[in-house]
Amino acid sequence: MTDVPSFALTEDHLTLKQWVHDFAADVIRPKAAEYDEREEFPWEVLEEAAKIGLYSFDFIATQAFDTTGLGIPVYMEELFWGDAGIALSLVGSSLAAAGVRANGTDEQVMEWVPQMFGTPGDIKVAAFCSSEPDAGSDVGAMRTRAEYDEAKDEWVLNGTKTWATNGGIANVHVVTAVVDPELKTRGQASFVIGPNTPGLSQGQKFAKHGIRASHTAEVVLDNCRIPGSQLLGGKEKLDARLARAREGAKSGRTQPSMATFERTRPAVGAQALGVARAAYEYALDYAKTRVQFGKPIIENQGVAFQLADMATQIDASRLLVWRAAWLGAQGLPFEHAEGSMSKLFASETCKRVTDQAIQILGGNGFTREYPVERMARDARIFTIYEGTSEIQRLVIARAESGAPIRG
Repeated sequence: MTDVPSFALTEDHLTLKQWVHDFAADVIRPKAAEYDEREEFPWEVLEEAAKIGLYSFDFIATQAFDTTGLGIPVYMEELFWGDAGIALSLVGSSLAAAGVRANGTDEQVMEWVPQMFGTPGDIKVAAFCSSEPDAGSDVGAMRTRAEYDEAKDEWVLNGTKTWATNGGIANVHVVTAVVDPELKTRGQASFVIGPNTPGLSQGQKFAKHGIRASHTAEVVLDNCRIPGSQLLGGKEKLDARLARAREGAKSGRTQPSMATFERTRPAVGAQALGVARAAYEYALDYAKTRVQFGKPIIENQGVAFQLADMATQIDASRLLVWRAAWLGAQGLPFEHAEGSMSKLFASETCKRVTDQAIQILGGNGFTREYPVERMARDARIFTIYEGTSEIQRLVIARAESGAPIRG
C-alpha cells in the first residue's frame, strides 16, 4: 500500500485505454443508434467483446486487482464514451460479480463469477437484484424474504425485485433478501441463484427513457429453493452477525447491498464521465465547424465559455473518481464519503454537460440524427441508479457532520 496517490497512467493503463477506445469507436458506436431504437440486448456486441477478451472473467479479475485502482475507471470511461446502453450491457455482470466479491467467500467467487461471463460462442450474463417496488433508496423497506429449511439445508426465497439490469435473462442472479425482519437492514443477506432454478422468473421488462440497449426487468421469486451453500459468506458467519445485531452490538459489517454499492460508486462515476466526455467532444467539434453570422460559433464568448465550463467539470469529475478508486484499491476507508462524492459530482456533471451539448447544437441537438440527443437521455440514469444524487448527498453530509441526518 502506498500513502500518496499517483494518477500518472502506466504503460499498461495507456494500452488498456487505447484498446477499449478502439473497440468503442469501431464496434459500439456504429451500433449505438440501432440498438437504442430497437431497445434490444446487444448479444452480438458482447460476442465481439468476448472474442478479444474484453468481456471475460479474466479481464474483470485483472482490473479488479489493479493495485492503483485506475484500471476499472479507465476502462469504464472509454466504454461509456462509445454508448451508455451497450456499455451497460457489457458491464452489467460486473455489478453482480462485485456483490459476490463483497459478500462471498473466495470459494464462492471462484465458483460463481466465471459463470457470469461464459466464453466466446456461449455468452452468459449476470444480474444484481436489490431494489424492490417499495424499496429503492430505502433498503430497510425490503420485503423479499429468505427462510432457512434446516431439514433440507435449503433457503426458500419469495418476493419481487425490480430495476434489475439483466434481470430474468441472466445465467446467475445475486439477490438480497431479509432473513430476520426484526433487525431491518441488519437482518439482510445476499444469495446467489444459478441457471434454470425453479421459482425464479422474469416479470415486467421496462421500456426506458435512456440506456435502451440495456435489459432492465423485474425478477419474481416464488418459493425459489436454493442450496444452503448459495448463501454468500456462509451460514456460520450470518448466524454470528445476526447474534451480534440482536445483542445490540455494532456488527462491524456493512449491509449487503451497501457493501456492493460502496465498491462500485467510483465505477459508476467513470461511466458518467465517459458519456459527458463524448457529448463535450461532439459539441466542441460542432462549435468549430458550425458557422453563423460569418464565423464559427466557438468564436462567440457565450459558446466558448460553456465549453470551458464543460471541460473543467469533466476533469474535476475524473480526479474525484480516480481518488476514490485509488482509496478503494488501497483498502482505505472512505472517511469523507469519497465514493459518494465521485458518483455525485460525475453524474451531475454528465447531466449538465449533455444538456449544454444539446444547447450548443441548437435544433440539431434536439433530433435523433445527432448523438447528443441520445447521450442526454442516457445521462439521466446516472443521478438515479446505484444511489440517487439525494442519497449521495445524505451519505456525504453524515460523513462530514457525524450527525444522524434523515432522508
